[in-house]
Amino acid sequence: MKKLVKELKSLFFTFLAKRSSGNFNTSIRANGYTRLSKQTRVGNNVHFNGLIVYGKGECFIGSNFHSGYGCKIITSYHNHMGEAIPYDNTLIVKNVIIEDNVWLGINVIILGGVKIGEGAIIQAGSVVVNDIEPLGIAGGHPAKVFSCRDKEKYYSLKKEGKFF
Repeated sequence: MKKLVKELKSLFFTFLAKRSSGNFNTSIRANGYTRLSKQTRVGNNVHFNGLIVYGKGECFIGSNFHSGYGCKIITSYHNHMGEAIPYDNTLIVKNVIIEDNVWLGINVIILGGVKIGEGAIIQAGSVVVNDIEPLGIAGGHPAKVFSCRDKEKYYSLKKEGKFF
């Protein structure tokens, strides 16, 4: 019975994710509440365990992406340099690019203007404010690369098509 309930929840969350983004033709699976903006485009074999994309900017999420619970991507923010205090009625819009085979841990926040390179891993609880290099393993606030995946092994697994 638990397995059936889990599968029904996943079907419901997947439907909501596809509906919110307009990406009905891609391979999305959502196991937790996921809301994507209309400006979000995703690749294939994408797994969300709970992610929300906020803002007016474009967000591209590559293939074979996985996210933990509670992740957030913010693609626009209030203009604090405008004509009012603390901010005016204009928005600063910055796109986010997440390349293929990226894994976000639980409660990761990604701010606008960031590019996360192919194969990167972002540690749980991190706030990504700058680009992350391909194959980089990053964590903290702000997230910094502290290690890298084994390049030979990564490209060997990729060539063999071993995607989860």
